[in-house]
Amino acid sequence: MDDVFVNKVSESGIITLDLEDYYPKEETAVFDMKDHLFMGLILKEKDFRETMKTLDLEVYKGKNIALTCSADAVIPVWAYMLVVSYLEPVAKAIVFGDSEFLHKTLFLQNIAKINVADYEDKRVVIKGCGELPITESAYVAITGLLRPVAKSIMYGEPCSTVPIYKKTKTTTN
Repeated sequence: MDDVFVNKVSESGIITLDLEDYYPKEETAVFDMKDHLFMGLILKEKDFRETMKTLDLEVYKGKNIALTCSADAVIPVWAYMLVVSYLEPVAKAIVFGDSEFLHKTLFLQNIAKINVADYEDKRVVIKGCGELPITESAYVAITGLLRPVAKSIMYGEPCSTVPIYKKTKTTTN
């Protein structure tokens, strides 16, 4: 008698969603205000404005930019606004924060673009292991996005999952 091996995982209708597919791949740059301050600490308006006029914008062209100040300096709000007014025409996106915050922001934006209709009434496994570090905020975002539409949400690998959510049938009287 021939033994037939059946791949129960592939027949289960489970869809695996790998968050690494939504990992930001675009080039990024950090614009540190400290590098444009007098002695790295003091904003002199006239000098700062002149620095912005002569800024090499090619360095930031087409990139996502984290706008930050790594020095313990008092920076007026208008100075950040001035920087954005110069960078915006060449940058892909600009966020206020460090490179880690920029990465998290881009990652969450990519997740938000997922077409939830593709997962409507489906059994979904959010892949748990991979090569790239996935933050908790990404798992929170994908769960919130899929919960209203998915039949079930699991975490892990199709062969070994942790149940997260299962849609229950509601009855009306």
